[in-house]
Amino acid sequence: MSPALLRSLCLLTLYLTIGYGQEGKFSGPLKPMTFSIFEGQEPSQVIFQFKANPPAVSFELTGETDNIFMIQSDGLLYYVRALDRETRATHHLQISALDAQGATVEGPVPITIEVKDINDNRPMFLQSKYEGSVRQNSRPGKPFMSVNATDLDDPATPNGQLFYQIVIQLPNVNNVMYFQIDNKTGAISLTPQGSQQLDPVKNPSYNLVVSVQDMGGQTENSFSDTASVDIKVKENIWKAPEPVEVEENSTAPHPLKITQVRWNEPGAHYSLSDRDKLPVFPFSIDQEGDIYVTQPLDREKKDSYTFYAIAKDENGKPLAFPLEIHVKVRDINDNPPTCPFPVTVFEIQENEGLGSSIGTFTANDMDEKNTINSILKYKIVAQTPQIPTDGLFLVEEYTGKLQLARQALKKQDTPQYNLTVEVSDPDFKTSCFVQIHVIDINDQIPIFEKSDYGNLTLPEDTAVGTIILIIQATDADEPFTGSSKILYRIIQGDSEGRLGVDTDPQTNRGYVTIKKPLDFETAAFSNIVFKAENPEPLVSGVTYNASSFASLKLILTDVNEAPVFSQDVFQAKVREDVAINTKVGNVTARDPEGLHIRYSLSGDTRGWLKIDPVTGEIFSVAPLDREAESVYQVQVVATEVGGSSLKSTSNFHLTLMDVNDNPPRLAKDYTGLFICHPLTAPGSVIFEATDDDQQSFRGPQFTFALGSENLKNDWEVSKINGTHARLSTKHTNFEERLYKIAIRINDGGRPPLEGTVFLPVTFCPCVEGSCFRPVDTQEGRPTVAMAVGILLTTLLVIGIILAVVFIRMKNDKGKDNVENAQTTEVQPLRS
Repeated sequence: MSPALLRSLCLLTLYLTIGYGQEGKFSGPLKPMTFSIFEGQEPSQVIFQFKANPPAVSFELTGETDNIFMIQSDGLLYYVRALDRETRATHHLQISALDAQGATVEGPVPITIEVKDINDNRPMFLQSKYEGSVRQNSRPGKPFMSVNATDLDDPATPNGQLFYQIVIQLPNVNNVMYFQIDNKTGAISLTPQGSQQLDPVKNPSYNLVVSVQDMGGQTENSFSDTASVDIKVKENIWKAPEPVEVEENSTAPHPLKITQVRWNEPGAHYSLSDRDKLPVFPFSIDQEGDIYVTQPLDREKKDSYTFYAIAKDENGKPLAFPLEIHVKVRDINDNPPTCPFPVTVFEIQENEGLGSSIGTFTANDMDEKNTINSILKYKIVAQTPQIPTDGLFLVEEYTGKLQLARQALKKQDTPQYNLTVEVSDPDFKTSCFVQIHVIDINDQIPIFEKSDYGNLTLPEDTAVGTIILIIQATDADEPFTGSSKILYRIIQGDSEGRLGVDTDPQTNRGYVTIKKPLDFETAAFSNIVFKAENPEPLVSGVTYNASSFASLKLILTDVNEAPVFSQDVFQAKVREDVAINTKVGNVTARDPEGLHIRYSLSGDTRGWLKIDPVTGEIFSVAPLDREAESVYQVQVVATEVGGSSLKSTSNFHLTLMDVNDNPPRLAKDYTGLFICHPLTAPGSVIFEATDDDQQSFRGPQFTFALGSENLKNDWEVSKINGTHARLSTKHTNFEERLYKIAIRINDGGRPPLEGTVFLPVTFCPCVEGSCFRPVDTQEGRPTVAMAVGILLTTLLVIGIILAVVFIRMKNDKGKDNVENAQTTEVQPLRS
């Protein structure tokens, strides 16, 4: 093979393997150049053909050749062994041009060979097995360990870009992955499911098989490696501490540590949140998680506190749910017993037996209940007066129950005793004062001053509230007590409760009063029996006798009374379309004296009703209309026939139920509807319908249609809702004038009614969105000629009126002159 052919083949091979040189040529003069060559290529590859200018006849190669790069005397640069980027990524060479004597005539010129990477190295984990630990409930997505791999290939190319993934998780509970790995960094963290479900009791450890791939894991030809990861699950230490007790009014130096919280990992930022939003919050937390009380607490002001401990990351985001902290303030005995009142008063009846309970005296202690600090002891230390003897009373040591100790009491001895009761807790004593009143027992009955109050005659129309009799009884028990107070009851002769007796608390007089209207026809004669009794029960062995009873004979005289209706208001309900002469209701009344009654109506302003004068039945005499009045109210008059012709009235309310008897109509006057002319697009207007009939809770449900078939070429109507519709044009070819469009509206009632309305729509020029109509084309306004005529006529009338006024004024002036002259002539001269 000739040298020229060999050179051509070499250049072709260069093109196929390394591409163009720095200038996109395969030969050229000697100058600084850079070439890029893939590693691992076959040896004896041509790089470039350098050309020398005379007197140069050959070339010399020096630098980092590594016995790989060669140059022929004719300037052909090539390499004889495959390149390895991992051994040397860049070769720095120098080429010189030599003359025939070997002297340098040009150069040396720097030549740079960049070795381009190919994927010829697999990634390798730094360890075949990794170990780590994680706390349960750790924040998902936050790394707790990492795996690392290396690849000798160029990291700036896909060959050295690594991709991590978890291949196997053991155990795999319900096929849920508890762990995740950052594909680029190898950082391992919990998934949301792992954060919630990891439990060291159920599974204390997990094993992961982690793989790493080069080429970013994107091709099937990528290399890979695997490693084993053992993870130990530790118990979550972010837990609420046990409730804390803090002794009140502590004298120890503050702040005082009372408990602590810890996040699972270092670096958390802690804070407290007060649930009750107190004016002064007496707790704090440091960045180690230690919680302090900052000042002495007072249990009597607040016996417990609840607040929250919060852990946040460096960005201020919560790491987990807050922990609830409970602090109980432990009581110390720092409060003496207190008396319930300055003086506590009890009562006991005389002649009570020994051991009788007088009452329970209860003192208070602000220290914690049911503790030794609030257990109180009672002791009587003084009694006054000591009549008939001292020690008449005792108090139970722990309950405070007061009892009669020695003998029954007599009010004649003393009406009142004063006791001093000492109340003590383990450290304090308090003296309280008790008064015991001896009260009279009810051993005397009320006695009427007379047992028969004779006969009492009253007209039956005596007004309610009238006092008709005063009765009197007396009681020998202690005045103004329950034993001497007298209550009067009517126990016979007044089953209707028409009478009552009110007692004067100062005098015990009884005032017999009319409580309900009297009725001669029901009870003309009544034998009334009164009983006088005490609100306090009588003592054993004492009973009420005849002295506590009195009688009265009540006689009523008849009075002619007006008829009485059975109801104040009579009500009925009918449909508004009932036929004339239909019975719509009836009323009833009676005359107390038994006279006949005649019925009549009053206030029948519409003339709709009539009443049968004998039976009280009410009939319709004209068509009813609910839309005029939904509830028709009239008065019914009952007049007694004969006697004094007394009258009484009642009300009759007739509710009219609606029927569908009103067709739909337009809700208002729509003379102002317009569409701008000329039309550039179809236009529309919106209108509303209404109905005078009673509507259902859903409101009207009208349907709309055009009034005739020939309108459908130009118009269409569409329903918007139950009351509104839209009238639209179907084209734009309309004249500038007024159109009246017939529209049928159906109410869908039972039976359905339909009304036809005419909706006026004006097509007119528009100015700023408003219809503009010239004066001479608007109805009701004069034309220009008419306006001029009116103006001239007005001016003519004004001129005539002015002329008449002027002439009359002139005539009046002449008459005045004549009268003045005559007056001058008849007046005498004065001296």
